[in-house]
Amino acid sequence: MKKFYITTPIYYANDKPHLGHSYTTIAADVLARYCRLKNKDVFFLTGTDEHGSKIEEAAKQNNVTCQKWVNNKVEDFKLLWKRLNISNNDFIRTTEERHIKKVKDVFKKLLEKGDIFKGKYTGWYCVACESYYTDTQLVGGKCPDCARDVERLEEESYFFKLSKFQNALLEHYGKNPDFMLPSWRASEMVNFVKSGLKDLSVSRKNVKWGITVPGDETHTVYVWFDALINYISAAEGKDIWPCDIHFVGKEIFKFHTVIWPAMLLALDIPLPKTVFAHGWWTVNGEKMSKSKGNFVDPHKFIDKYGCDAYRYFVLRQIPFGQDGDFSEKSFQDRYNSDLANNLGNLISRTFSMVEKYSLQNVAPKASSEFLIGKSVNNFDEKFTKSMEKIELTASLELIWEIIDEANRTIDSEKPWVLFKSDKERLKAVFENLLSAVEIISKALAPFMPETAEKIKKIIATQKVSAPLFPRIAQE
Repeated sequence: MKKFYITTPIYYANDKPHLGHSYTTIAADVLARYCRLKNKDVFFLTGTDEHGSKIEEAAKQNNVTCQKWVNNKVEDFKLLWKRLNISNNDFIRTTEERHIKKVKDVFKKLLEKGDIFKGKYTGWYCVACESYYTDTQLVGGKCPDCARDVERLEEESYFFKLSKFQNALLEHYGKNPDFMLPSWRASEMVNFVKSGLKDLSVSRKNVKWGITVPGDETHTVYVWFDALINYISAAEGKDIWPCDIHFVGKEIFKFHTVIWPAMLLALDIPLPKTVFAHGWWTVNGEKMSKSKGNFVDPHKFIDKYGCDAYRYFVLRQIPFGQDGDFSEKSFQDRYNSDLANNLGNLISRTFSMVEKYSLQNVAPKASSEFLIGKSVNNFDEKFTKSMEKIELTASLELIWEIIDEANRTIDSEKPWVLFKSDKERLKAVFENLLSAVEIISKALAPFMPETAEKIKKIIATQKVSAPLFPRIAQE
């Protein structure tokens, strides 16, 4: 039986991982964990993209070899994934032999088929994006993607016949509406392809740090062409292809929905089922950039607030797929309101009263008699639907509906009064509360694995030794 194959992009190893990297990876991890809970055999891949001129430049500036530079950066990524409880099955590096071999095999096959040919490139080149642009693509004479200066280049290059696959791509988009998600991002790609595809330069003569073109060592393979192949390099010898979902940032949606599927069509390999592009984060209202020094370091927030609080915030703050803003104030607001006041308070109140009123023998049992029943009713169906549509923020909102209603049930039913006046009613209230806590614990497991495990232990022991999320003083 084919495994359910989930990927993140492979991250460029020219600097330390930041908020954007962690966002994609947490989202992929949540889906992987959810699918495993549904008894799917999951293969979850992440990794690093380690070739190209930006790596050469970074290594040179730091007086180390390119290999030593990327080795150090890889450890940065692996450490963060460990601290964020990322449950990947594999970590691929583009400097690994298994990947280098696959890239050479792909390049050679497309050369033999005539889908790669040698020619000459003349145009504008952006070092930062490692991309070529025509005169009409420039914006104000600068790179259309990063707004940096570009340089005029003319050099011999190998080209991939991207233009050949224009109609086949449009046909695939039409027949497979879930290929590009969210659906509202698809029209931009469809219009881009309809406007006419140009053949793609897929080699570089002036970049030494890369995979050499088979039979022509004066050229190295273009870093993007090299990087995209990682998904099938990792799949070699495993029953996992086609990929079920590629998670990507919107800035690389085009590479994954135009260039990558065209490469696969040329290779006669089935296309991925879905490419999902999430939005960008700004920080305190400004775009993240090195010059502004406003890259968010996830380690800082893990140290200060815990892994699960960070995982929760990035997926709850903005609807998954859209753009949003990150600030420590908004993080603290979410932490205190959602985690300390709502979730933490519910667990603390419920189990302190279980102990205080000797309710240890009460078994979870949901009943629509109480307010809580409205949220519990059809929860599994609604939650499953939102998760399968990759509506991760909406899934968290469904969980918090139960948390909110459970807290309201405590306030309205007043167990401290029922203990004195109506023991049967008290028992019924706690049957519902414990049922709600069980549902919350199970549903939270993909999003907040450490917290879900703590709640599971509290349910088993029926004791709370410390607050799940102690309130923090806001700065």
